[in-house]
Amino acid sequence: MSETKWLDRDETRAWRGYIAMSEMLEARLGQDLRKAGLSSADYTVLVLLSEAEDRRMGLSELCAEAQWSKSRVSHQIRRMQERGLVERADDADDPRRGHAVLTEQGAEALRAAAPAHVDSVRRHFLDHLTREQQAALVDIALSVLPHLSPAPLPPELRGDA
Repeated sequence: MSETKWLDRDETRAWRGYIAMSEMLEARLGQDLRKAGLSSADYTVLVLLSEAEDRRMGLSELCAEAQWSKSRVSHQIRRMQERGLVERADDADDPRRGHAVLTEQGAEALRAAAPAHVDSVRRHFLDHLTREQQAALVDIALSVLPHLSPAPLPPELRGDA
């Protein structure tokens, strides 16, 4: 067995700083979304469906886009369906394949929450970074993400969006 290569002082600071920032930022953004009656997971699904063709997406595609398990997507869609934010639909070509469809109520919830969410992202994160730091963050994501998932990088990271 190989010997553990412990983190040095700078690596420890980088790692712990990232963890603290990530957790606190997610909590703040989540608090702000809850004021609009949505969870972070709700918001993720609503955004993905709003950007999809015909406001619908296969559940397996939703899994890949959100980087969630099938079980998590299934439970999330069920909860959102109970609140009228999405509908489940069968695939006409393959009844085993389900789709999530954004409802008008879901689209309205997204329209209502988006301005406050964008403000929250700016206030708690982007306004504290220079453009150079933002670009460095994209570079970091482009370096790390391919090692974490075989899924293609999101278009907005690739610069396609």
